[in-house]
Amino acid sequence: MRTHSLGGLTIRMVGGTDGDGGGDGPVVVLLHGYGAPGEDLVGLAGELGGGGSAPARFVFPAAPLSLPPEYGAGRAWWHIDMMRLQLAMATGQARDLTRDIPEGLESAREKVIAMLCELRRVLAIGDAPIWLGGFSQGAMLACDVALRSNEPLCGLALMSGTMLCEEEWLPLMAARAGLRVLVSHGRLDPLLPFSIAERLRDELARGGAAVTWVPFAGGHGIAPEVLSTLEGLIRG
Repeated sequence: MRTHSLGGLTIRMVGGTDGDGGGDGPVVVLLHGYGAPGEDLVGLAGELGGGGSAPARFVFPAAPLSLPPEYGAGRAWWHIDMMRLQLAMATGQARDLTRDIPEGLESAREKVIAMLCELRRVLAIGDAPIWLGGFSQGAMLACDVALRSNEPLCGLALMSGTMLCEEEWLPLMAARAGLRVLVSHGRLDPLLPFSIAERLRDELARGGAAVTWVPFAGGHGIAPEVLSTLEGLIRG
């Protein structure tokens, strides 16, 4: 594993022919969720990398914001309203974020786009398309980057995310028609409603994306069937 600073973000690069991102295999960038350390998703590379002559290369950026000590080494792409979250969970209310435009989303998006630009230079891949994805808050940011930029992408992986900025996102979806998109969500997710993940799936498909839907019997996480499906899409 090697570490770089790209676009103002610390990234960890693994996989490829040398374990450090070498070779010419597909490039997969995955963004971690709220409260996780920057290396949180690195372990997924072993499950997704595949073999063959061109194993996938994985990039794991660390979010720019540090969190209070109770989160340990946890980081965030933008801060969330914890009181609102706790109230929703305590009262059993669905946590509908579809109208939210989080403060800090734009800054996070700009950092990821800058990181992707520098990453292409470091890996000498030019405008070659990459896979972009993430988990939870990272999935929301990945979707926002895909919709609000012209980044060349061969796929988008949205794992246990949700719809944000609905009025702004929906008109942008047609521009990504044909893009392969994995949407996965746990039926028992206590943090982000399953029904809104279904809505995100439907709207992306309506915009012309080639959506692969992977629901699973579980909560807020990444199920084995999600990883096996994503591995197949990356190899394909």
